[in-house]
Amino acid sequence: MPIRTAVPPRVLTVAGSDSGGGAGIQADLKTMLALGVHGMSVLTAVTAQNSLGVHGAWELPVDAVRAQYRSVVDDIGVQAVKTGMLASAALVETVAELLAGTDAPVVVDPVGVSKHGDALLAAEALDSVRTKLLPVATVATPNLDEVAQLTGVLVTDEDGMRRAAEEILAFGPRWALIKGGHLPGDAVDLLTDGSAETWLRAPRYDNRHTHGTGCTLASAIASGLALGQDVPTAVEGAKAYVTGAIRAGFALGGGIGPVDHGWRTRQAG
Repeated sequence: MPIRTAVPPRVLTVAGSDSGGGAGIQADLKTMLALGVHGMSVLTAVTAQNSLGVHGAWELPVDAVRAQYRSVVDDIGVQAVKTGMLASAALVETVAELLAGTDAPVVVDPVGVSKHGDALLAAEALDSVRTKLLPVATVATPNLDEVAQLTGVLVTDEDGMRRAAEEILAFGPRWALIKGGHLPGDAVDLLTDGSAETWLRAPRYDNRHTHGTGCTLASAIASGLALGQDVPTAVEGAKAYVTGAIRAGFALGGGIGPVDHGWRTRQAG
């Protein structure tokens, strides 16, 4: 007789592809598998990318993105959605409209540049991120470079992270997670909804192979939300998972290698 198994929670990533496998939808789907949910994807752009950088990027047509989204959500359904690279104002606005009509928590990673400093979002799309995408977010997860792009706030210390959170929350997300990994010292992030405030700290490992950290963190948060966790619990669990993945990051190619999405499985073995 066939073995009957429960259907795991379903999480959808709306993001670009990283041909090197370290970030983008590849990182998202690896994270979702590692955390026990079923990952699905809407591809927004294709990049020619490796450990040395992004060597080309091609966004998909709006109709292709909309068709992917509707085909998944209307038939399979979702318990959480995560967004990453959206490339253009037209795609940002299309995805924001789709998310507004979906009854599921949304984690917005407002991807602006790659780990190597390559632009992944058109400058003219920033206003659409502010006015269309962030207002539908359950959690927004900008790093300090993205904070500067979106708000003009240049964060140099933890007090600056509080101001950054206030500016991001003003655009409408329910929670802001300001990632302070670019500051010296421990890797510190600030999670707040404007009243409750949680500081998440982790040791900084001497490991340059950190490609995919932002994608991985946002996907881990979405996975936690799909599993029924509240936002603080999902973020704390995601932080722990990413910290382990950074510690286990490995060299790949001639540049910056990826974090290890399967570190827990290898550790257990």
